[in-house]
Amino acid sequence: MLETLGLNRLTESVYRELLSGTPGGVADLGARLGLTESEVRSSLDTLVDLDLARSSRDEPGALRAVSPEVGLEVILRRQEHELQRRQRELAVSKAAVAVALSEYADLRPNTETAGAERLVGLDAIHSRLELLARDLGEECLAIMPGGAQSRASLDASRPLDEAALRRGVRILSLYQDSAANDAATHAYAQWMTELGGQVRTSPVLPPRLIVFDRRVAVVPIDPDNSRLGALCTRTPGIVSSLVSLFEQTWQTAVPFGADRAPHARADDRGTSPVERELLKLLASGMTDEAAGKRLGISLRTVRRQMAALMERLQASSRFEAGLKAAQRGWL
Repeated sequence: MLETLGLNRLTESVYRELLSGTPGGVADLGARLGLTESEVRSSLDTLVDLDLARSSRDEPGALRAVSPEVGLEVILRRQEHELQRRQRELAVSKAAVAVALSEYADLRPNTETAGAERLVGLDAIHSRLELLARDLGEECLAIMPGGAQSRASLDASRPLDEAALRRGVRILSLYQDSAANDAATHAYAQWMTELGGQVRTSPVLPPRLIVFDRRVAVVPIDPDNSRLGALCTRTPGIVSSLVSLFEQTWQTAVPFGADRAPHARADDRGTSPVERELLKLLASGMTDEAAGKRLGISLRTVRRQMAALMERLQASSRFEAGLKAAQRGWL
């Protein structure tokens, strides 16, 4: 009953026995209470430390119990003083932390200003994503272009995604069709789906973005140069626009790994979505390398697919292939 005051069950029983005033030494106390002499001596030491037992004037060498009205009140006052001391220390610590944070903010390159923060370096980006993922309450929207995702990126995302999904957070992720050809990315998407996440794919995707609870967005500063870092913004207008972009792309995408017929295979025009996008990109003047990067496929794959299209169109040049593709309504 008095554990909060520092008395365990054995020590309290010894204290009660002393209060009864029954004479006897350590051996007698142990016999009456069913305790060993060691347990009795340990309990008596505790009672002395708590000022609940003092030397007896009537029996030299023996101890007497201090009345509960006095002894327990002393313990309570001591605990109150200790609590006040710790509260003062906590107040001092809070003030010191506030000063330190203010000073460190001037030193850190990744400091938020006016609702936006430029994150420089992978460590800064990952640290910010960890904090945002930890505070996720309802929904996370992500666009992951580029086809196959790096092993390092998947490994870093796994614990964050798992923790959020187990809290009941709704996670919607968009990958490119070509990501299904990468074993690691395919396994990750499958794992996400099994935990309750939703994953869809599309032949072409907008630049990478992540939106947390429709309030905070993280986007690359330059999609073509990841070294420039990322922008973390809470500006409502920007976040709302990014959410709209995600939703439009999501509506035209299909579940990861699903049979996209007639979309995944050649349709009645004789082309698949990826082939049509490739033709559009090349017709717009984009290089093979740039088109491959946009579609998340290798340069070799671009050239192989283009050669196959030229053969099907019976075209001797890409210019002729473009004309014939337009005549057939492929563009």
